[in-house]
Amino acid sequence: MSSLEPERAPAAPQPPPPPDVVVRVKRLIVENLHLDGLTPEMIDEEAPLFGDGLGLDSVDALELVVAVEKEFGIRIKSNEIGRDVFSSVANLSRFIAGRT
Repeated sequence: MSSLEPERAPAAPQPPPPPDVVVRVKRLIVENLHLDGLTPEMIDEEAPLFGDGLGLDSVDALELVVAVEKEFGIRIKSNEIGRDVFSSVANLSRFIAGRT
């Protein structure tokens, strides 16, 4: 970092996601995305959902949004569908918990 850039404060630690929401999100992922050979218990809640993690793609993301909206009775706006919210089960669970 150059001496002209302001120093950034470290990110505040995230609260743990609600366990009941985590379980439901993992189940949704396995059941709605038809991930053969994967059980909800096998999903690491901090692992990336896309790329090197579960390997989900943009079609999976759309299916997941629809499933989450239906399961939790919330609406997710297109500007809320971002890398942060959908980066992991834990982040998605925190987002859902904040909306329900």
